[in-house]
Amino acid sequence: MTEILTILKSELLVTAIIFLLFFIKLGRGMKNEPMLMLIQVLLLLNFIAAFFFNEYGTLFSGMYHSTPLILLQKSILNLGVYLISLLFGDWFKRTEHLPEFFILMLSALLGMFLLISSGNLLMFFLSLELATIPVAAMANFDLEKKRSSEAAMKMILSSAFASGILLFGISLIYGATGTIQFSEMVQHLKPDNSLQILAFVFLFAAFAFKLSIVPFHLWTADVYEGAPMAATSFLSVISKGSVAFIFMWVLYRVFFPLNAVWYNMVMILAIATMIIGNLFALRQQNIKRFLAFSSIAQVGFILVGISGTPVDGTVAVTYFVLIYVFSNLAAFGVASVIASQTGKENIADYNGMYKNNPFLSWMLTLALFSLAGVPPAAGFFGKLFLLTSGASTGSYFFIGIAALNMIISLYYYLRVVRAVFMEKNEQPIEPLKTDLGVKLGLIICGAGIILVGLLSWIYEHLQTLTEQWQ
Repeated sequence: MTEILTILKSELLVTAIIFLLFFIKLGRGMKNEPMLMLIQVLLLLNFIAAFFFNEYGTLFSGMYHSTPLILLQKSILNLGVYLISLLFGDWFKRTEHLPEFFILMLSALLGMFLLISSGNLLMFFLSLELATIPVAAMANFDLEKKRSSEAAMKMILSSAFASGILLFGISLIYGATGTIQFSEMVQHLKPDNSLQILAFVFLFAAFAFKLSIVPFHLWTADVYEGAPMAATSFLSVISKGSVAFIFMWVLYRVFFPLNAVWYNMVMILAIATMIIGNLFALRQQNIKRFLAFSSIAQVGFILVGISGTPVDGTVAVTYFVLIYVFSNLAAFGVASVIASQTGKENIADYNGMYKNNPFLSWMLTLALFSLAGVPPAAGFFGKLFLLTSGASTGSYFFIGIAALNMIISLYYYLRVVRAVFMEKNEQPIEPLKTDLGVKLGLIICGAGIILVGLLSWIYEHLQTLTEQWQ
Protein backbone atom coordinates (compact mmCIF):
# COMPACT_ATOMS: atom_id res chain seq x y z
CA MET A 1 0.00 0.00 0.00
CA THR A 2 2.80 2.39 0.92
CA GLU A 3 4.52 1.67 -2.39
CA ILE A 4 1.34 2.49 -4.33
CA LEU A 5 0.92 5.78 -2.49
CA THR A 6 4.56 6.71 -3.15
CA ILE A 7 4.36 5.92 -6.86
CA LEU A 8 1.15 7.95 -7.13
CA LYS A 9 2.61 10.78 -5.05
CA SER A 10 2.36 13.47 -7.74
CA GLU A 11 -1.28 12.74 -8.48
CA LEU A 12 -2.25 12.41 -4.81
CA LEU A 13 -0.65 15.72 -3.84
CA VAL A 14 -2.50 17.58 -6.60
CA THR A 15 -5.74 15.86 -5.60
CA ALA A 16 -5.19 16.88 -1.96
CA ILE A 17 -4.76 20.54 -2.97
CA ILE A 18 -7.94 20.36 -5.08
CA PHE A 19 -9.98 19.03 -2.14
CA LEU A 20 -8.46 21.57 0.25
CA LEU A 21 -9.48 24.43 -2.04
CA PHE A 22 -12.91 22.87 -2.43
CA PHE A 23 -13.47 22.69 1.33
CA ILE A 24 -12.24 26.27 1.78
CA LYS A 25 -14.74 27.37 -0.85
CA LEU A 26 -17.56 25.47 0.84
CA GLY A 27 -16.65 26.94 4.22
CA ARG A 28 -16.45 30.56 5.20
CA GLY A 29 -14.03 31.25 2.38
CA MET A 30 -11.11 33.66 2.25
CA LYS A 31 -10.33 36.95 0.61
CA ASN A 32 -8.47 36.70 -2.67
CA GLU A 33 -5.10 37.98 -1.48
CA PRO A 34 -4.56 35.53 1.43
CA MET A 35 -6.15 32.77 -0.66
CA LEU A 36 -3.65 33.40 -3.46
CA MET A 37 -0.74 33.36 -1.01
CA LEU A 38 -1.94 30.03 0.39
CA ILE A 39 -2.24 28.56 -3.10
CA GLN A 40 1.25 29.75 -4.02
CA VAL A 41 2.71 28.13 -0.91
CA LEU A 42 0.88 24.86 -1.62
CA LEU A 43 2.05 24.80 -5.24
CA LEU A 44 5.63 25.51 -4.20
CA LEU A 45 5.54 22.67 -1.65
CA ASN A 46 4.02 20.41 -4.30
CA PHE A 47 6.89 21.23 -6.66
CA ILE A 48 9.54 20.60 -3.99
CA ALA A 49 7.93 17.33 -2.86
CA ALA A 50 8.55 15.80 -6.29
CA PHE A 51 12.26 15.49 -5.47
CA PHE A 52 11.85 13.41 -2.30
CA PHE A 53 10.72 9.87 -1.45
CA ASN A 54 10.26 8.71 -5.03
CA GLU A 55 9.48 5.20 -6.17
CA TYR A 56 8.92 3.97 -9.70
CA GLY A 57 6.98 1.13 -11.18
CA THR A 58 3.81 -0.07 -12.89
CA LEU A 59 0.32 -0.12 -11.37
CA PHE A 60 -3.19 -1.31 -12.23
CA SER A 61 -2.15 -4.09 -14.63
CA GLY A 62 0.00 -1.80 -16.72
CA MET A 63 -2.46 1.10 -16.98
CA TYR A 64 -0.14 3.39 -15.05
CA HIS A 65 3.65 3.55 -15.05
CA SER A 66 6.22 5.86 -13.55
CA THR A 67 9.91 6.38 -14.33
CA PRO A 68 12.47 9.01 -13.26
CA LEU A 69 12.05 10.76 -16.62
CA ILE A 70 8.26 10.84 -16.32
CA LEU A 71 8.53 12.25 -12.81
CA LEU A 72 10.89 14.95 -14.07
CA GLN A 73 8.41 15.86 -16.81
CA LYS A 74 5.68 16.16 -14.17
CA SER A 75 7.98 18.41 -12.13
CA ILE A 76 8.39 20.70 -15.16
CA LEU A 77 4.61 21.01 -15.38
CA ASN A 78 4.39 21.65 -11.61
CA LEU A 79 6.93 24.43 -11.99
CA GLY A 80 4.89 25.98 -14.78
CA VAL A 81 1.70 25.98 -12.71
CA TYR A 82 3.53 27.55 -9.76
CA LEU A 83 4.89 30.30 -12.04
CA ILE A 84 1.38 30.95 -13.38
CA SER A 85 0.16 31.52 -9.80
CA LEU A 86 2.89 34.16 -9.39
CA LEU A 87 2.83 35.88 -12.78
CA PHE A 88 -0.89 36.53 -13.01
CA GLY A 89 -1.39 37.75 -9.46
CA ASP A 90 -2.98 41.03 -10.59
CA TRP A 91 -5.78 39.18 -12.36
CA PHE A 92 -6.16 36.52 -9.67
CA LYS A 93 -6.68 39.15 -6.95
CA ARG A 94 -9.55 40.73 -8.91
CA THR A 95 -11.39 37.63 -10.07
CA GLU A 96 -14.53 36.68 -8.20
CA HIS A 97 -13.94 32.93 -8.31
CA LEU A 98 -10.28 32.41 -7.47
CA PRO A 99 -10.61 28.94 -5.81
CA GLU A 100 -12.72 27.67 -8.71
CA PHE A 101 -10.08 28.72 -11.24
CA PHE A 102 -7.32 26.85 -9.45
CA ILE A 103 -9.56 23.82 -8.90
CA LEU A 104 -10.11 23.71 -12.66
CA MET A 105 -6.43 24.27 -13.44
CA LEU A 106 -5.24 21.62 -11.00
CA SER A 107 -7.87 19.17 -12.27
CA ALA A 108 -6.46 19.66 -15.76
CA LEU A 109 -2.95 19.21 -14.35
CA LEU A 110 -4.04 15.96 -12.71
CA GLY A 111 -5.31 14.74 -16.08
CA MET A 112 -1.97 15.64 -17.65
CA PHE A 113 -0.07 13.68 -14.99
CA LEU A 114 -2.21 10.61 -15.65
CA LEU A 115 -1.81 11.20 -19.39
CA ILE A 116 1.98 11.14 -19.21
CA SER A 117 1.86 7.96 -17.12
CA SER A 118 -0.70 6.18 -19.32
CA GLY A 119 0.04 2.57 -20.13
CA ASN A 120 -2.93 1.78 -22.36
CA LEU A 121 -5.36 3.53 -24.70
CA LEU A 122 -8.27 3.61 -22.23
CA MET A 123 -6.20 5.38 -19.58
CA PHE A 124 -4.84 7.63 -22.29
CA PHE A 125 -8.28 8.70 -23.52
CA LEU A 126 -9.79 9.29 -20.06
CA SER A 127 -6.74 11.28 -18.96
CA LEU A 128 -6.82 13.41 -22.08
CA GLU A 129 -10.47 14.28 -21.48
CA LEU A 130 -9.74 15.15 -17.84
CA ALA A 131 -6.92 17.41 -19.05
CA THR A 132 -9.10 19.12 -21.66
CA ILE A 133 -12.58 19.76 -20.22
CA PRO A 134 -11.46 21.95 -17.27
CA VAL A 135 -9.38 24.12 -19.63
CA ALA A 136 -12.53 24.90 -21.65
CA ALA A 137 -14.16 26.16 -18.45
CA MET A 138 -11.04 28.23 -17.71
CA ALA A 139 -11.29 29.83 -21.15
CA ASN A 140 -14.79 31.05 -20.22
CA PHE A 141 -13.71 32.56 -16.90
CA ASP A 142 -14.10 36.20 -17.98
CA LEU A 143 -17.85 35.86 -17.67
CA GLU A 144 -18.55 39.48 -18.54
CA LYS A 145 -16.71 39.25 -21.89
CA LYS A 146 -18.43 37.79 -24.94
CA ARG A 147 -15.15 36.77 -26.57
CA SER A 148 -14.32 34.60 -23.55
CA SER A 149 -17.52 32.59 -24.04
CA GLU A 150 -16.75 32.32 -27.76
CA ALA A 151 -13.27 31.03 -26.95
CA ALA A 152 -14.72 28.36 -24.68
CA MET A 153 -17.23 27.25 -27.32
CA LYS A 154 -14.56 27.03 -30.00
CA MET A 155 -12.34 24.99 -27.74
CA ILE A 156 -15.17 22.62 -26.77
CA LEU A 157 -16.14 22.04 -30.39
CA SER A 158 -12.57 21.51 -31.57
CA SER A 159 -11.86 19.20 -28.63
CA ALA A 160 -15.04 17.24 -29.36
CA PHE A 161 -13.91 16.66 -32.95
CA ALA A 162 -10.46 15.65 -31.75
CA SER A 163 -11.92 13.26 -29.17
CA GLY A 164 -14.19 11.68 -31.78
CA ILE A 165 -11.28 11.15 -34.13
CA LEU A 166 -9.21 9.73 -31.27
CA LEU A 167 -11.94 7.26 -30.27
CA PHE A 168 -12.29 6.10 -33.85
CA GLY A 169 -8.52 5.60 -34.07
CA ILE A 170 -8.53 3.66 -30.78
CA SER A 171 -11.30 1.37 -32.05
CA LEU A 172 -9.35 0.72 -35.25
CA ILE A 173 -6.08 0.01 -33.48
CA TYR A 174 -7.88 -2.37 -31.11
CA GLY A 175 -9.45 -4.15 -34.05
CA ALA A 176 -6.10 -4.38 -35.83
CA THR A 177 -4.00 -5.53 -32.86
CA GLY A 178 -6.50 -7.08 -30.41
CA THR A 179 -5.16 -5.08 -27.45
CA ILE A 180 -5.16 -1.60 -25.95
CA GLN A 181 -2.01 -2.14 -23.85
CA PHE A 182 0.92 -0.14 -25.18
CA SER A 183 3.44 -2.82 -24.22
CA GLU A 184 1.51 -5.49 -26.15
CA MET A 185 0.44 -3.29 -29.05
CA VAL A 186 3.98 -2.68 -30.27
CA GLN A 187 4.43 -6.44 -30.82
CA HIS A 188 1.53 -6.57 -33.31
CA LEU A 189 2.28 -3.49 -35.40
CA LYS A 190 3.48 -4.06 -38.96
CA PRO A 191 4.44 -1.34 -41.47
CA ASP A 192 2.58 -3.09 -44.31
CA ASN A 193 -0.77 -3.34 -42.50
CA SER A 194 -3.08 -0.73 -44.04
CA LEU A 195 -5.63 -0.87 -41.20
CA GLN A 196 -2.95 -0.19 -38.61
CA ILE A 197 -1.64 2.70 -40.68
CA LEU A 198 -5.16 4.15 -40.97
CA ALA A 199 -5.63 3.82 -37.20
CA PHE A 200 -2.33 5.60 -36.61
CA VAL A 201 -3.40 8.45 -38.94
CA PHE A 202 -6.52 9.02 -36.85
CA LEU A 203 -4.54 8.95 -33.60
CA PHE A 204 -2.01 11.34 -35.10
CA ALA A 205 -4.79 13.73 -36.16
CA ALA A 206 -6.10 13.82 -32.59
CA PHE A 207 -2.62 14.72 -31.33
CA ALA A 208 -2.37 17.35 -34.06
CA PHE A 209 -5.54 19.04 -32.76
CA LYS A 210 -4.20 19.18 -29.21
CA LEU A 211 -0.77 20.46 -30.28
CA SER A 212 -2.14 22.95 -32.87
CA ILE A 213 -0.22 21.34 -35.70
CA VAL A 214 -1.06 22.75 -39.15
CA PRO A 215 -3.71 22.24 -40.59
CA PHE A 216 -5.43 21.48 -37.24
CA HIS A 217 -4.52 24.84 -35.70
CA LEU A 218 -7.46 27.01 -36.73
CA TRP A 219 -8.99 27.19 -33.25
CA THR A 220 -5.82 28.30 -31.51
CA ALA A 221 -5.57 32.05 -32.12
CA ASP A 222 -9.26 32.72 -31.41
CA VAL A 223 -9.18 30.75 -28.16
CA TYR A 224 -5.94 32.39 -27.02
CA GLU A 225 -7.32 35.87 -27.73
CA GLY A 226 -10.65 35.33 -26.00
CA ALA A 227 -9.54 33.42 -22.91
CA PRO A 228 -8.13 35.15 -19.81
CA MET A 229 -4.37 35.54 -19.95
CA ALA A 230 -3.82 32.98 -17.16
CA ALA A 231 -5.90 30.38 -19.03
CA THR A 232 -4.14 31.22 -22.29
CA SER A 233 -0.70 30.73 -20.74
CA PHE A 234 -1.76 27.40 -19.21
CA LEU A 235 -3.11 26.23 -22.56
CA SER A 236 -0.03 27.43 -24.44
CA VAL A 237 2.63 26.09 -22.09
CA ILE A 238 1.43 23.42 -19.68
CA SER A 239 -1.16 21.73 -21.90
CA LYS A 240 1.07 21.64 -24.96
CA GLY A 241 4.04 20.49 -22.93
CA SER A 242 2.14 17.50 -21.53
CA VAL A 243 0.75 16.50 -24.94
CA ALA A 244 4.24 16.83 -26.46
CA PHE A 245 5.60 14.45 -23.80
CA ILE A 246 2.97 11.76 -24.37
CA PHE A 247 3.05 12.21 -28.16
CA MET A 248 6.79 11.63 -28.13
CA TRP A 249 6.40 8.61 -25.86
CA VAL A 250 3.69 7.02 -28.02
CA LEU A 251 5.69 7.49 -31.23
CA TYR A 252 8.92 6.09 -29.80
CA ARG A 253 7.62 3.30 -27.58
CA VAL A 254 4.43 2.17 -29.31
CA PHE A 255 4.41 3.14 -32.97
CA PHE A 256 8.12 2.92 -33.68
CA PRO A 257 7.57 -0.15 -35.94
CA LEU A 258 5.64 2.27 -38.19
CA ASN A 259 8.42 4.89 -38.21
CA ALA A 260 8.82 4.57 -41.96
CA VAL A 261 5.22 5.82 -42.19
CA TRP A 262 5.17 8.58 -39.60
CA TYR A 263 8.68 9.98 -40.09
CA ASN A 264 7.96 11.79 -43.35
CA MET A 265 4.54 12.80 -42.04
CA VAL A 266 6.09 14.42 -38.97
CA MET A 267 8.76 16.27 -40.96
CA ILE A 268 6.34 17.64 -43.57
CA LEU A 269 3.91 18.83 -40.91
CA ALA A 270 6.79 20.29 -38.90
CA ILE A 271 7.85 22.45 -41.83
CA ALA A 272 4.25 23.45 -42.61
CA THR A 273 3.60 24.32 -38.95
CA MET A 274 6.71 26.48 -38.70
CA ILE A 275 6.03 28.33 -41.96
CA ILE A 276 2.32 28.97 -41.31
CA GLY A 277 2.93 29.94 -37.69
CA ASN A 278 5.69 32.37 -38.68
CA LEU A 279 3.79 33.93 -41.59
CA PHE A 280 0.68 34.58 -39.52
CA ALA A 281 2.71 35.87 -36.57
CA LEU A 282 4.24 38.48 -38.87
CA ARG A 283 0.90 40.22 -39.40
CA GLN A 284 -0.58 40.07 -35.89
CA GLN A 285 -1.26 43.23 -33.91
CA ASN A 286 -2.87 41.71 -30.81
CA ILE A 287 -0.22 40.40 -28.41
CA LYS A 288 -2.19 37.26 -27.50
CA ARG A 289 -2.79 36.31 -31.14
CA PHE A 290 0.88 37.07 -31.77
CA LEU A 291 1.94 34.66 -29.02
CA ALA A 292 -0.61 32.11 -30.28
CA PHE A 293 0.97 31.88 -33.72
CA SER A 294 4.39 32.03 -32.12
CA SER A 295 3.49 28.95 -30.07
CA ILE A 296 2.31 27.19 -33.24
CA ALA A 297 5.70 27.84 -34.83
CA GLN A 298 7.42 26.52 -31.68
CA VAL A 299 5.43 23.27 -32.02
CA GLY A 300 6.95 22.92 -35.48
CA PHE A 301 10.41 22.95 -33.92
CA ILE A 302 9.30 20.34 -31.37
CA LEU A 303 8.22 18.09 -34.24
CA VAL A 304 11.66 18.51 -35.81
CA GLY A 305 13.20 17.24 -32.57
CA ILE A 306 10.76 14.31 -32.42
CA SER A 307 11.81 13.26 -35.93
CA GLY A 308 15.24 12.32 -34.57
CA THR A 309 16.36 9.14 -32.85
CA PRO A 310 14.43 8.14 -29.69
CA VAL A 311 17.18 9.13 -27.26
CA ASP A 312 18.14 12.39 -28.97
CA GLY A 313 14.53 13.34 -29.59
CA THR A 314 13.39 12.67 -26.01
CA VAL A 315 16.25 14.65 -24.47
CA ALA A 316 15.90 17.57 -26.89
CA VAL A 317 12.11 17.87 -26.54
CA THR A 318 12.12 17.62 -22.74
CA TYR A 319 14.93 20.18 -22.55
CA PHE A 320 13.12 22.53 -24.93
CA VAL A 321 9.81 22.28 -23.04
CA LEU A 322 11.63 23.27 -19.83
CA ILE A 323 13.05 26.34 -21.58
CA TYR A 324 9.69 27.05 -23.20
CA VAL A 325 8.01 27.15 -19.77
CA PHE A 326 10.30 29.97 -18.64
CA SER A 327 10.29 31.88 -21.93
CA ASN A 328 6.62 31.81 -22.86
CA LEU A 329 5.35 32.37 -19.33
CA ALA A 330 7.62 35.40 -18.98
CA ALA A 331 6.18 36.88 -22.20
CA PHE A 332 2.61 36.17 -21.09
CA GLY A 333 3.38 37.50 -17.61
CA VAL A 334 4.51 40.90 -18.90
CA ALA A 335 1.56 41.06 -21.29
CA SER A 336 -0.79 40.22 -18.41
CA VAL A 337 0.55 43.03 -16.21
CA ILE A 338 0.01 45.51 -19.03
CA ALA A 339 -3.43 44.21 -19.97
CA SER A 340 -4.74 43.98 -16.39
CA GLN A 341 -3.69 47.54 -15.47
CA THR A 342 -4.21 49.38 -18.76
CA GLY A 343 -6.49 47.15 -20.85
CA LYS A 344 -4.01 47.41 -23.76
CA GLU A 345 -3.28 44.27 -25.79
CA ASN A 346 -2.07 45.65 -29.14
CA ILE A 347 1.63 45.59 -29.99
CA ALA A 348 1.41 49.25 -31.07
CA ASP A 349 0.53 50.14 -27.48
CA TYR A 350 3.97 48.88 -26.45
CA ASN A 351 5.71 51.70 -28.36
CA GLY A 352 8.11 53.50 -26.04
CA MET A 353 7.26 51.27 -23.09
CA TYR A 354 10.89 51.24 -21.93
CA LYS A 355 10.69 54.90 -20.90
CA ASN A 356 8.37 54.25 -17.95
CA ASN A 357 8.72 50.47 -17.39
CA PRO A 358 12.36 49.37 -17.84
CA PHE A 359 12.03 46.19 -15.74
CA LEU A 360 9.05 44.87 -17.69
CA SER A 361 10.70 45.88 -20.96
CA TRP A 362 13.89 43.95 -20.25
CA MET A 363 12.00 40.86 -19.07
CA LEU A 364 9.85 40.89 -22.20
CA THR A 365 12.95 41.30 -24.36
CA LEU A 366 14.73 38.42 -22.65
CA ALA A 367 11.67 36.19 -23.13
CA LEU A 368 11.34 37.09 -26.81
CA PHE A 369 15.07 36.58 -27.42
CA SER A 370 14.76 33.11 -25.93
CA LEU A 371 11.69 32.29 -28.05
CA ALA A 372 13.56 33.54 -31.12
CA GLY A 373 16.63 31.46 -30.31
CA VAL A 374 19.06 34.34 -29.81
CA PRO A 375 22.21 33.43 -27.83
CA PRO A 376 23.02 33.38 -24.97
CA ALA A 377 19.35 32.89 -24.04
CA ALA A 378 18.41 29.28 -23.32
CA GLY A 379 16.06 29.17 -26.30
CA PHE A 380 19.10 29.18 -28.58
CA PHE A 381 20.42 25.97 -27.03
CA GLY A 382 16.95 24.44 -26.98
CA LYS A 383 16.43 24.96 -30.71
CA LEU A 384 20.00 23.94 -31.45
CA PHE A 385 19.45 20.56 -29.78
CA LEU A 386 16.10 20.13 -31.56
CA LEU A 387 17.76 20.73 -34.92
CA THR A 388 20.64 18.43 -33.96
CA SER A 389 18.15 15.72 -33.03
CA GLY A 390 16.38 16.08 -36.37
CA ALA A 391 19.70 15.99 -38.22
CA SER A 392 20.66 12.71 -36.48
CA THR A 393 18.47 10.84 -38.98
CA GLY A 394 20.09 12.55 -41.98
CA SER A 395 17.23 14.89 -43.02
CA TYR A 396 19.48 17.84 -43.79
CA PHE A 397 17.06 19.40 -46.29
CA PHE A 398 14.29 19.64 -43.71
CA ILE A 399 16.73 20.87 -41.09
CA GLY A 400 17.87 23.61 -43.47
CA ILE A 401 14.28 24.78 -43.90
CA ALA A 402 13.79 24.73 -40.13
CA ALA A 403 16.91 26.87 -39.67
CA LEU A 404 15.57 29.39 -42.21
CA ASN A 405 12.36 29.59 -40.20
CA MET A 406 14.40 30.58 -37.16
CA ILE A 407 15.56 33.63 -39.14
CA ILE A 408 11.97 34.49 -40.10
CA SER A 409 10.84 34.24 -36.49
CA LEU A 410 13.67 36.51 -35.44
CA TYR A 411 12.09 39.32 -37.47
CA TYR A 412 8.69 39.36 -35.76
CA TYR A 413 10.12 38.88 -32.28
CA LEU A 414 12.49 41.80 -32.84
CA ARG A 415 9.55 43.83 -34.14
CA VAL A 416 8.11 43.81 -30.63
CA VAL A 417 11.51 44.60 -29.08
CA ARG A 418 11.88 47.51 -31.50
CA ALA A 419 8.47 48.85 -30.51
CA VAL A 420 9.41 48.72 -26.83
CA PHE A 421 12.81 50.41 -27.08
CA MET A 422 12.94 52.43 -30.31
CA GLU A 423 9.47 53.49 -31.41
CA LYS A 424 8.35 56.94 -30.28
CA ASN A 425 5.07 57.38 -28.47
CA GLU A 426 3.64 60.63 -27.15
CA GLN A 427 1.59 58.69 -24.63
CA PRO A 428 3.61 55.63 -23.65
CA ILE A 429 2.33 53.13 -21.11
CA GLU A 430 2.37 54.79 -17.72
CA PRO A 431 4.54 53.40 -14.91
CA LEU A 432 2.94 50.15 -13.79
CA LYS A 433 2.89 48.66 -10.34
CA THR A 434 4.01 45.06 -10.08
CA ASP A 435 3.53 43.30 -6.79
CA LEU A 436 6.18 41.12 -5.18
CA GLY A 437 4.71 37.85 -6.51
CA VAL A 438 4.74 39.04 -10.12
CA LYS A 439 8.31 40.34 -9.79
CA LEU A 440 9.42 37.07 -8.23
CA GLY A 441 7.81 35.09 -11.05
CA LEU A 442 9.48 37.22 -13.71
CA ILE A 443 12.86 36.99 -11.97
CA ILE A 444 12.57 33.18 -11.76
CA CYS A 445 11.69 33.05 -15.46
CA GLY A 446 14.57 35.36 -16.35
CA ALA A 447 17.01 33.30 -14.29
CA GLY A 448 15.72 30.12 -15.93
CA ILE A 449 16.15 31.59 -19.41
CA ILE A 450 19.80 32.34 -18.67
CA LEU A 451 20.87 29.46 -16.44
CA VAL A 452 19.18 26.49 -18.17
CA GLY A 453 21.19 27.25 -21.30
CA LEU A 454 24.50 27.79 -19.50
CA LEU A 455 24.36 24.89 -17.01
CA SER A 456 25.35 21.90 -19.14
CA TRP A 457 24.63 19.38 -16.37
CA ILE A 458 20.87 19.91 -16.86
CA TYR A 459 21.04 18.52 -20.39
CA GLU A 460 23.41 15.78 -19.30
CA HIS A 461 21.03 14.76 -16.50
CA LEU A 462 18.16 14.56 -18.97
CA GLN A 463 20.27 12.41 -21.24
CA THR A 464 21.11 10.04 -18.39
CA LEU A 465 17.44 9.66 -17.42
CA THR A 466 16.45 9.10 -21.04
CA GLU A 467 19.06 6.41 -21.60
CA GLN A 468 17.86 4.62 -18.45
CA TRP A 469 14.27 4.88 -19.69
CA GLN A 470 15.15 3.46 -23.09
